[in-house]
Amino acid sequence: MPPRAGAKSARAEPGRLRIIGGCWRGRRLPVASQPGLRPTMDRVRETLFNWLAPTIEGSRCLDCFAGSGALGLEAASRGAATVVQLERSPAVARRLQANADELGARQLTVYCADALEWLATSSPVAFDVCFLDPPFAADLLAPTLRRLAQDGWLAAGALVYVETDQATPLPDLPAGWRWLRDKRAGQVRYALAEAGAEP
Repeated sequence: MPPRAGAKSARAEPGRLRIIGGCWRGRRLPVASQPGLRPTMDRVRETLFNWLAPTIEGSRCLDCFAGSGALGLEAASRGAATVVQLERSPAVARRLQANADELGARQLTVYCADALEWLATSSPVAFDVCFLDPPFAADLLAPTLRRLAQDGWLAAGALVYVETDQATPLPDLPAGWRWLRDKRAGQVRYALAEAGAEP
């Protein structure tokens, strides 16, 4: 398993995100300066976590393309028992770890790793919720969904959040999965799937 991101604080970078619910509601945290890095919009996060409200408390969450960390931090703030964040940029991963340390978020673990490589080489854990918000142009949704389905990374009935650009069709789901929700906001399309459901 790749090493955890170092806990050393990164320098303050431009840009901030705001946690919108839970025990850290209203906290503002720095976001690393990185091309293409975009925190999920507040209104999208509000809708998403309304969808997840019956599930999120006590859940095990995986944030495969953590970026700003907004989704994983929101999940932890709202009572997730475990949040694993994957981020391949060392500078961005350091910022994620610094934010977790500032909040005292012991349930949150940051790995500096490529998501597909980490999923291929680590021992599977059955997560209850998975966030997939990769760079829009990277074409990573379909291969990540396949890896999650094949390798035992999700509990039966796990919920998988997908975010992409609004002009892009949603990826095909693995056999036995189904889409539960699908919305658009500005230039973003976002949806929620259930893993292991009957077709």
